[in-house]
Amino acid sequence: MNGQQFGPQLTKAGVTFNLWAPEAKRVDVVIGEPQPMTRGDHGWFRLQVKDAQVGCLYRFRIDGELDIPDPASRFQPSDVAGPSEVIDHAAYHWQTSDWRGRPWQDVVFLETHVGTFTPQGSYREMIGRLDHLVSTGITALELMPLADFPGRWNWGYDGVLWYAPDSLYGRPDDLKALIDAAHARGLMVFLDVVYNHFGPEGNYLGHIAPSFFSRASTPWGNAINFCVREVRRFAIESALQWLRDYRFDGLRLDAVHAITNESETHLLHELSSAVGALAASTGRHIHLVLENDDNVASLLDPVTDPPRGKYRAQWNDDYHHAWHRLLTDETHGYYRDYAEPLNRLVRILRSGFAYQGEPSPHRRGALRGERSGELSPTAFVNFLQNHDQIGNRVFGDRLTAEPITLEAALAITLLAPMPPLLFMGEEWGATSPFPFFCDFAAPLADAVRRGRREEFSDAYKKHGDDIPDPLNEATFRSAILDWSAVAKPAAQKRLALVQRLLAIRHAEIVPHLDDCRFGDACAEDGILSAHWNFGDHYRLSLTANLSQRNITPPALPFGRTIWGKPAQPLPAWAVVWTMDR
Repeated sequence: MNGQQFGPQLTKAGVTFNLWAPEAKRVDVVIGEPQPMTRGDHGWFRLQVKDAQVGCLYRFRIDGELDIPDPASRFQPSDVAGPSEVIDHAAYHWQTSDWRGRPWQDVVFLETHVGTFTPQGSYREMIGRLDHLVSTGITALELMPLADFPGRWNWGYDGVLWYAPDSLYGRPDDLKALIDAAHARGLMVFLDVVYNHFGPEGNYLGHIAPSFFSRASTPWGNAINFCVREVRRFAIESALQWLRDYRFDGLRLDAVHAITNESETHLLHELSSAVGALAASTGRHIHLVLENDDNVASLLDPVTDPPRGKYRAQWNDDYHHAWHRLLTDETHGYYRDYAEPLNRLVRILRSGFAYQGEPSPHRRGALRGERSGELSPTAFVNFLQNHDQIGNRVFGDRLTAEPITLEAALAITLLAPMPPLLFMGEEWGATSPFPFFCDFAAPLADAVRRGRREEFSDAYKKHGDDIPDPLNEATFRSAILDWSAVAKPAAQKRLALVQRLLAIRHAEIVPHLDDCRFGDACAEDGILSAHWNFGDHYRLSLTANLSQRNITPPALPFGRTIWGKPAQPLPAWAVVWTMDR
């Protein structure tokens, strides 16, 4: 990781500005008047400005024609096309300077979108809800992407400035205050980062460094060319900045199956190694999580701390899809791959992924996944809902089913050894939608509308203009959590259920997770049975009746009951957990 630094560098003599622009013939720093930069090796431009200071606004002027923000800007007070601001990360006074994080086995995620988590949609306002997370049993607050994106509202996956937290939610110190307050309450904070593409508006890298992109394509545009040394460093230094300067406890890397790689060492391995070195040098627990539709088990290692080229865990879409089909009987799209969902759940609970090298009908028979049963169960983040699985539905509607079935699904999800994830409001059964929303100018806005109509053509034929317009402010505002709904009786009942389940998880299961292995699982006549083995000779067992009728199971598990009521017959949708030694 040696070499020129991306972004401005504070010195005793002022500010040194750096820009990698191999295709530019001339670059000026514009702070009022343009000042020419000196071209060095490998396409780097550099200039020390003695009278520049923290808070000054600047742009780069390329070949006397194009003014752009710093691609490594630390803050954009006026959105992605505005000037960049010099930030002094060292100036923030941390109240929790002794925080070193928590071990991986402690994690219970709540995924959130800053702009819709509170009516104010800011980092500071989130602080007032942290005590709710703690009382619920959440241990890890996960933020959807913050890298600066264009417009007034966005999911965050259209970010174009990987080092700058979006100004809509507050200033950098406001984000640090949120993380500081979370750490004071014992909460970890994770950030979702996107290194597979840039958003379609506000990215100027193609003008100054065409080699940043390859000829390969992703669903969101040209792939990033990580064979180029500076491009690889740009991503890795971005990851390190979030972990070092903001003290995030971990990152979740979005859709890494869309990261193209032609180098001998994959970007993912080098990034993990760099993060591991940071964790080792600071004595911190830092955790890396993947989203990877290819189910590459060989990338995962939940046990080694700090990371050494691998990742703690992967979001397990298989788990969600099997449950969703079981509870709703939907068969469109990727749900086609989950016929006989109870049997799919058996394989997931027995060995991690549902697809471990088998052909996927949704992928036109292409093979998907690697064998995963040798991993610890803690390598799989399980969930019933997340931003994608809600927001990629045309109405952004949350999972709906009979309360008794959702309660059974939660009882299995929150007490299984796999780290659980809830989506904001799920802990009390929120019904507010989370539709896809963005704020682009024409003609890009029209292109987004056309793309949605093509992707969901059948739904548009059926529902037409009833489907929310992703560019409309009302669509964004519909996603804002209604915290007053927590006081309703049904919400209080759901929240109490989740609190009880997570209290049992922390007391009974987490202490054994540092050495956990898959056991066996099976399903017979609607009865799901599974068990997992711990290194201290304890065994966790599950028996669940996932049907609409009372069933007498072949046998109830031995041991001390930690959840549910063993009975013969077992009532419909009853869940029993036991621990024995």
